[in-house]
Amino acid sequence: MTLSEPIWLHVCDVDEIPRLGTRVLPHPAGDIALFRTERDNVFALRDKCPHKGGALSQGIVHGEKVTCPLHAWNIDLNTGEACAPDVGCAQRFAVRIDAGEVYLSLDDATRAEAAEATAAA
Repeated sequence: MTLSEPIWLHVCDVDEIPRLGTRVLPHPAGDIALFRTERDNVFALRDKCPHKGGALSQGIVHGEKVTCPLHAWNIDLNTGEACAPDVGCAQRFAVRIDAGEVYLSLDDATRAEAAEATAAA
């Protein structure tokens, strides 16, 4: 069995994501939030807090974490894991930046749907 190479979906220019902010990629299986840190690192998580489903895209980005606007859970942008003492995980997506452009790697089941959503945005 061989592992296939990831297929990267072009999403946007890095500058289209506000520093310390987010951009939401609509997706039929649940929106994906792209987060940009103060140091211009970009992360992608399902836009749903593992606690009560709050929109993480409406939270506050600090360091490499986002604070959910509903109940102030801190979510690690690298892993999607809630920070202790809270427990839970938001789905994480691989991100690549190439020449200032943001690319997202999705599994086969969600790739086509995301491509359609990006084209419509």
